[in-house]
Amino acid sequence: MFSPSVKILNKYADVLVNFALRGGKWIKKWDVVFVYIPESAKAFYVPLQETILKAWWHPVMKYSAEWVARSFYETASEQQLQFFPDTYKKWEIESKTHHISILAEADKHELKWIEPQKIMMRIKANQPYRDLLDKKERDKNFSWTLGLFGTPAMAKEVWMSLEEYRDQIIQACFLDEEDPVKKWKEVSSWIIKEKDKLDKLQIEYLHIKGEDVDLNIKIGKDRRREAARGMNIPSFEIFTSPDKRGTNGRIKFNQPLYRYGSLIKWIEIEFKDWKIVKASAKENDKLFQDMIKIPWMEYVGEFSLTDARTSRITKFMWETLYDENVWWKYGNTHIALWRAFDECYNGDISKLDDPKFKESIGLNTSAEHVDIISTTNRTVTATLQDWSKKIIYENWQFTI
Repeated sequence: MFSPSVKILNKYADVLVNFALRGGKWIKKWDVVFVYIPESAKAFYVPLQETILKAWWHPVMKYSAEWVARSFYETASEQQLQFFPDTYKKWEIESKTHHISILAEADKHELKWIEPQKIMMRIKANQPYRDLLDKKERDKNFSWTLGLFGTPAMAKEVWMSLEEYRDQIIQACFLDEEDPVKKWKEVSSWIIKEKDKLDKLQIEYLHIKGEDVDLNIKIGKDRRREAARGMNIPSFEIFTSPDKRGTNGRIKFNQPLYRYGSLIKWIEIEFKDWKIVKASAKENDKLFQDMIKIPWMEYVGEFSLTDARTSRITKFMWETLYDENVWWKYGNTHIALWRAFDECYNGDISKLDDPKFKESIGLNTSAEHVDIISTTNRTVTATLQDWSKKIIYENWQFTI
């Protein structure tokens, strides 16, 4: 079985620890780093732990066995699904300064036969945890990142050998570079310059036009773009969380959505008066219909663009972390339903502690966040505050 070399794993750990966690901007000696790592990624356990220790931080490693999720959902009662360990979760949030999660699956279909309502019930039960973490992050006392560790099951799902799959990870994360952290800083600097140009435009509305899309999105008051934050590795996108009350039109997605152990293909959505009024998928439509019935799912929580000049991801991976950044000779457009990003609000962030205020400015407050992606060609035209128009994205590249 193909396995990454120790050198590659050490480089990967270096990127996640010394670049992704806020780029070291406010990380202090003896900070506490929680690490979630599943059994399928056990080869990565020691490199991550050693890298954290060498940085003079405290690692708290959470090692998870395989196939425990399916057992939980098959066995748990409704009361157990809705249980939230308030005291324990608050202690965890108070204790940790940073969090690294490694995505690795022994079985991509582990939850395929679990009723989606059970999973969504569990997600809703954990919303207080998400809200508390968001507040700590807004107050700049917490950072997090995600990384992917390829497994035979994950490679098999996309008809790749394990070596090919892990090579995508190596390329995407610049682990073939002598100094991946230096390379990430260079790429991130370019992306941030593009983001800053967009923020200076003071955009009111976006019109996304193409053969399979004709969509208008209201950006909203006091919004900014976000990019290159290190919270996902890799990440090449520039995104914002628009006013959920200002989306109208239609959009199709040529990339599948992998959710709850199932693949949802060829999604089409129509918005009217801000909400989804019509939606379908050619494969696993029932699951998709169940998803959009969840409160706030009918609203947009994110709009994102990726420039084809940045990403090195060339294949669909069936992992949102990678697929929302895919290059594949093109850039990509994606929107997310459900939860918005607080950091896209450019006003007084202390006001976001009040859910009613978030609602008043059109930030989606759902517990979940689902990205849906397309790589077809779109032209994105911005309407500015003076009502002039400017094309900001065309032929898979920013034009600002």
